[in-house]
Amino acid sequence: MPLGEEEAVAQSIERFSPRRVGEEAARFARELTAAAHPESVNRAKAFLFAASRLGAFGESVGLELSCEVLLRPSVIERCCAPSVTTMSAATRRTLRSNLRAIARRVAPGSPQAPRLSRERAKTPYTRAQIAAYLALADAQPTEARRHRASALVCLGAGAGLVGADLKGVKGTDVVRRSDGVVVVVGAGRCPRTVPVLARYHDRLLAAARFAGQRLLIGGTSPTRRNVTSPLTASLAGGTDLERLDVARLRSTWMSEVASMIGLRAFMDAAGICCSQRLGDLVSHLEEVEEARAVALIGGTF
Repeated sequence: MPLGEEEAVAQSIERFSPRRVGEEAARFARELTAAAHPESVNRAKAFLFAASRLGAFGESVGLELSCEVLLRPSVIERCCAPSVTTMSAATRRTLRSNLRAIARRVAPGSPQAPRLSRERAKTPYTRAQIAAYLALADAQPTEARRHRASALVCLGAGAGLVGADLKGVKGTDVVRRSDGVVVVVGAGRCPRTVPVLARYHDRLLAAARFAGQRLLIGGTSPTRRNVTSPLTASLAGGTDLERLDVARLRSTWMSEVASMIGLRAFMDAAGICCSQRLGDLVSHLEEVEEARAVALIGGTF
């Protein structure tokens, strides 16, 4: 590990002070992460989050905050059980994987749990299927529902938004700039600006003009739940269309962008079959200016 990166990792561990866990659990997380010797700041942050949740769980059930007790496979499984946490299934899997990685580094001689099967990405929609869902959106009985349904497809397949990112977008968050159209995501866990694929521009801009200051896919609060479910249920129609799946819309966007930037060629050339380390590699790259990202990701279809 380069000296600068090593210092950055050490500072990241030292400064870790989460709000949702007590000081003892935070201290345990810092010590455990330092003992695991993470190779990057991103890896350190992942380990710190996982270790702090494990420490908080140990405190809640009266277990000693020590490696010997908390890094047992049975304790890790209990910490990640659905009955213990409100985290999503994907987050629980990531938490479990990181805790197991810590255990392998800190206590390599201890019993190890069997490897987890990998959760597969949803199958992307074809262009014909997206066109069918957009046609179904156009067939909705009211102008408001037509724009909301159209925005849902465009934000998912055209910008890859899901969850809180999707529910929190207002009409004014869709902006023409940098020779393209972008969505300014301010809600959720990862605020960012997302270039929209070119063929969705007109539809998304029309829906944004209609929504104005209101939320694009409906509702009155970005923290509301199950807003997409009633909307996707209302779009289920015809004999050849299944209920619209928001996760598949995101997979559609990711698949198309990956093709545009040549990700398959890069991974084949590098002999990479899994993207686990790509996040660590990206952390060493310079940030991409918005205009360049719009040109690269926005597309000109």
